[in-house]
Amino acid sequence: MAAKSEQDANKARSGLPFDPKGKKPSKGKLEGGNSSQAVDSTASKSSKKAKQPGSDVSARAQAKADEILSGNSAKPKKQTAQKKAKDQRNRANNSGAIPKEVSDRMLRRMAVLSSSPVFLGVGIFFLAYYLKSREIVEFPPVAVLLVTMGCFGLGVLGLTYGVLSASWDAEPGSLIGLSEFKLNFGRVMDARKTSKT
Repeated sequence: MAAKSEQDANKARSGLPFDPKGKKPSKGKLEGGNSSQAVDSTASKSSKKAKQPGSDVSARAQAKADEILSGNSAKPKKQTAQKKAKDQRNRANNSGAIPKEVSDRMLRRMAVLSSSPVFLGVGIFFLAYYLKSREIVEFPPVAVLLVTMGCFGLGVLGLTYGVLSASWDAEPGSLIGLSEFKLNFGRVMDARKTSKT
């Protein structure tokens, strides 16, 4: 009787759609057919897929995609390094970055042309205070205020003129920078017109 119950249990297990160890049986085993027939049918299906004309193209495309993803391109590394350096230079030129020699030239001109009027304005203020405290000459306070503010305004204009009078090219340009100012001012106005439209 015990032997009969074991045989019944084995039959019940063979009919289960899953293997207790976690392996799924093939379709042929589930239906009670021959497992070799199921393997033959899957092999014939895969051979039919391989014979289709699009499968060869997709295999090549997959190989190319794997090559790109792995980073093993066919180009030599020297060429890619040169290309990267060229791309960085182009990005720097297209991003609107100012070259170092031009920015240094602008900063020098701005420092000279803006700091001179500001120091002059502060000096006039202290000179007027000194003359009034020693009772040598007394200036009206409004005149001292206007002259000092005028010097500060010239300092702001000096900033603008320092930027626009510097040569934006590789050559240094002239000392005063009148021709560079005209050229750069025209560039700024053209850029402003194009941005409005």
